[in-house]
Amino acid sequence: MNNNYIIIMAGGIGSRFWPFSTKETPKQFLDILGTGRTLIQQTVDRFTEIAPKENIFIVTNKDYKGLINEQLPFISDEQILLEPGRRNTAPCIAYASYKIQKQNPEANIIVSPADHVIVKEGIFKDTLREVLYISEKEDVLVTLGIQPSRPDTGYGYIQVNEESRLGSLYKVKQFTEKPQKEKAIRFLESGDYVWNSGIFIWNVDAITKAFSEHMSNLAIAFNEIADDFYTEREQKAVARVYQDCGSISIDYGIMEKAQNVFVKPCVIGWSDLGTWKSLFDISKKDDANNVLDGDIHVYNTKNSIIKTPQDKLLIVQGLNNFIIAEKDNVMVICNKDDEQRIKEFVSELQEKEIEKV
Repeated sequence: MNNNYIIIMAGGIGSRFWPFSTKETPKQFLDILGTGRTLIQQTVDRFTEIAPKENIFIVTNKDYKGLINEQLPFISDEQILLEPGRRNTAPCIAYASYKIQKQNPEANIIVSPADHVIVKEGIFKDTLREVLYISEKEDVLVTLGIQPSRPDTGYGYIQVNEESRLGSLYKVKQFTEKPQKEKAIRFLESGDYVWNSGIFIWNVDAITKAFSEHMSNLAIAFNEIADDFYTEREQKAVARVYQDCGSISIDYGIMEKAQNVFVKPCVIGWSDLGTWKSLFDISKKDDANNVLDGDIHVYNTKNSIIKTPQDKLLIVQGLNNFIIAEKDNVMVICNKDDEQRIKEFVSELQEKEIEKV
């Protein structure tokens, strides 16, 4: 267990969850589910039986260090990796991996987003232990695959090669990012595909070797600043690396190119909680299939999610399949089927320099 390390990616804005998730307070730092714990707190909680607390590294934007200190006071400054800018998942995973390698060349690593929901935590932990046992010894890059329950177009899909296995792991045939509805239906009907959870497991040698082979610019850059890790020079050194690296995901940069990629299919009650619809799917509903949070009274309204301040009375009549969300005097009303456009709305408002975005 002492060689187990956790990398938690916590730098995203979560703009599809606007207006609750904002640039100042993204959704990973919010108690979206009303449990009394924020999403990042819940994420750290579920890993404390897998790795020592001192082996949990949080990669986040420099603007969120105060939120990390406040919500995770036991995490030391050395465990908080501050990105000078947003560059997607490949650079942040590289930063954390090379820093961990400097501390422990025998490290066995789990990478996880900070804002996912996992209902079946016991099964999740057992699954991780099973995969870690394999990744400790093998040169493999593993992702957890979620058994799909619907032809969702908002997730990435992984085709499983059932004829090529390593223990309980299956070789990956191909990745498909957010397919069109017709293709997602075919994927679901085939039974050969799982959702890409964005949760990865590998040993530090396997991932740094993969960076050397497939993203050599990052590998060279981080190897050159290895002596700066855990010193007062680290932040400036990382800033130089980020200045020269592009924005690219770990899926595009490595997982879709490497030949040693495996998937572990699992049923763990997972949701990436990336959108209002995903919150709707996992929330308790009334007799008309509505999710209501606030002083809300509905009439002839169904299949909708409505979240408003408790001190405001809201009457809703005649809606079907809608999102209504209000926070800090900003309200969004959007058809649930068009929720992916919320991110577009935020971008357009930012371009118009609207202050409340």
